Amino acid sequence: MDVYLPIANLSVNGLIIVALGALTGILSGMFGVGGGFLTTPLLIFYGVPPTVAAASAASQVTGASVSGVFAHTRRGGVDFQMGAVMVAGGIVGTVIGGFLFRLLQQWGQIDTVINMLYVVLLGSIGSIMAHESIMAIRAERSGTPIPAAKRRHHPLVASLPMRWRFYRSGLYISPLAPLLLGVIVGILTMLMGIGGGFVLVPAMLYILGMSAKVVVGTSLFQILFVTMATTMMHAMTTKAVDILLAGLLLFGSVTGAQLGAQFAQKVSPVRLRLVLAAIVILVAFQLALGLGYKPDEIYTVAPL
Repeated sequence: MDVYLPIANLSVNGLIIVALGALTGILSGMFGVGGGFLTTPLLIFYGVPPTVAAASAASQVTGASVSGVFAHTRRGGVDFQMGAVMVAGGIVGTVIGGFLFRLLQQWGQIDTVINMLYVVLLGSIGSIMAHESIMAIRAERSGTPIPAAKRRHHPLVASLPMRWRFYRSGLYISPLAPLLLGVIVGILTMLMGIGGGFVLVPAMLYILGMSAKVVVGTSLFQILFVTMATTMMHAMTTKAVDILLAGLLLFGSVTGAQLGAQFAQKVSPVRLRLVLAAIVILVAFQLALGLGYKPDEIYTVAPL
């Protein structure tokens, strides 16, 4: 079933795009991640231009985050005060990211920068996840439990002025820390089309020291509004959002998430995390290879 994508300016097999969305949805349901950090690389592998892949993946993440926010809100798992501060930072980051995106487009380097960011982030995060998973599996086999890490915010966060009380997160810290974190995630979302959850969640736990009960819900709350702002920014400035592509991806991801959630109940979480780490590292390796070998078409024509 061939479908013409007007913004990407190419014909694709619609079933394959739906299947890619389903694959990221399955990963989302199995591992508790948004899957957006794999959507863009998979689209690039399929031949979609990186600019269109990043912009369209952001709109897919917006749709996928809505149900998650409602579910966590019903369970009291969202710190709206913390989320609002990070959303404010995320919107600022989106504006900065939009400026950088257009600047890199004018220089003709945006595709290379997107690929390099994915190689660095996926490679480092995949390596950390693999190390933690292997240590956990070894501890399981030896019967020696790994001591739980103490929840405490980073010393740099403690030194910032103007402290606020974030009651639901159990914190008394400066709002400048979550604001800056939101700015960084907003820039990454604009440039890479990711939800940012795989960066945001560890940072909220180990840098801000937030309670684990509200981390996922608050992260989804921030992701929902920042990806909305990112989609609007792309639509108004870069003109790179392909709604047809995003719709096909969203259709597949909603279905895949249900399958992934059912499968996750039957497999050890530690081994699931190791599988995810392996997938992330393989994707990073493939992107790194793409940066090194000579393409079939050296020159491309891109609209200004």
